[in-house]
Amino acid sequence: MNTTILIAEDEPLMRERLQTMLALAWPEARIVLVAENGNDAWDGFLEHEPDVVFLDIRMPGLSGLEVAERIGKRAHVVFVTAYDQYAVDAFDAGAVDYLLKPVQAERLQRALVRLRDKLGAQPADMAHLLQSLRAALPEPPREKLKWIKASVGKQIRLIDVNEVLFFQADTKYTRVVLAGSEALVRTPLKDLLGGLDPAQFWQIHRGTMVNVKAIEAAERIDAERMQVLLRGSTEKLPVSRTFTHLFRD
Repeated sequence: MNTTILIAEDEPLMRERLQTMLALAWPEARIVLVAENGNDAWDGFLEHEPDVVFLDIRMPGLSGLEVAERIGKRAHVVFVTAYDQYAVDAFDAGAVDYLLKPVQAERLQRALVRLRDKLGAQPADMAHLLQSLRAALPEPPREKLKWIKASVGKQIRLIDVNEVLFFQADTKYTRVVLAGSEALVRTPLKDLLGGLDPAQFWQIHRGTMVNVKAIEAAERIDAERMQVLLRGSTEKLPVSRTFTHLFRD
């Protein structure tokens, strides 16, 4: 099967340039999504599960580093960066490739040769590299969500995120489920991701984020499927294959 590629880049000209260069240099590969921000990149990754991801480091929403952290060992990642020698040193010490902006055709060709050689093997563990990059390219701490405004009947309620059992995508809305009640917010789930503490809220499905403190148990349905049982709710939440590792580690 053809290799599948996801591109995430917030600069329109760079996005178009990279897409064109990849189509010329690797015509047998298929670009499944071109994302303009980190939230769409992560959502698209869950939908398409591409083999290779080209990630800009700094993007609106989730940063490229945050998306890479979520991807882990499930795809080969090539970072696209405009940064200086500090970042380059970190990349050169790791097993993940990078492209400096503006991307040059010759440098892209070298990266693609390495990628083709790696496709049959498990993607590199990026943990050490991501730690080094965070030290070299510090970002201001992001304020985590504490309250959410949600519609409940004719009321607009302020909901403490600590009381939320789980968030679930519901067409253009996000369903916010608490013990004994629920509400809808207009913000898509993918746009809530960056504001939720990843240590407290685990994504267990493309459309579901669950409060770890509310998890009573995770049970296996069969060899491939699992579901989560929650305190304060009778709902059983399916765990997609992408996230079963959370309950195996």
